[in-house]
Amino acid sequence: MKNRIITIFSWVVVAWTAKVFLSSLPYKFTGHPDTQYIFGTIGGWMQGILGNTIGNWFANYGAIAVGIAELTVSLFLLIPLFLFIREKLTGAKSPVDRAVFHTLGGLAAAGVMTGAAFFHLATPLGIVVLHEGKSDGGSLFFAAVSILVLGLIMAAANFSLIKERKLNGTFAH
Repeated sequence: MKNRIITIFSWVVVAWTAKVFLSSLPYKFTGHPDTQYIFGTIGGWMQGILGNTIGNWFANYGAIAVGIAELTVSLFLLIPLFLFIREKLTGAKSPVDRAVFHTLGGLAAAGVMTGAAFFHLATPLGIVVLHEGKSDGGSLFFAAVSILVLGLIMAAANFSLIKERKLNGTFAH
């Protein structure tokens, strides 16, 4: 029962994380004005702290770097789905347990969103992003915090399953 609850919870977290990460990619990869504002604001702040080189780089390429990180984490979290489909089609069992992907993927998602939450709190960007008279109402910040917290919970829950399976000798290698 515990395994089933953690599995269902993990897939809900994966769905939310992948939705947030993947739906933001068109903005990050096309230089959308809102994205330029966000990363430009952070880059400008970085210039005063870390110097012009790093600040300019982040303003110009930070969105692409973060987008690549979010795409990578999303794909990593979804690998168990592809392995499940492969298993159903071919009968080939995965050598790696779903819980491993969701432990590491939860940590990676939380890591990416720790950066996002930090930049919302520590820079002039703020919790509520105001750009061209429009407010996001804090939705970007709250999505980041939700993924940070849920990613950590998912990682801890799946890690507990891995430990339990190892102790019981039922962990698939």
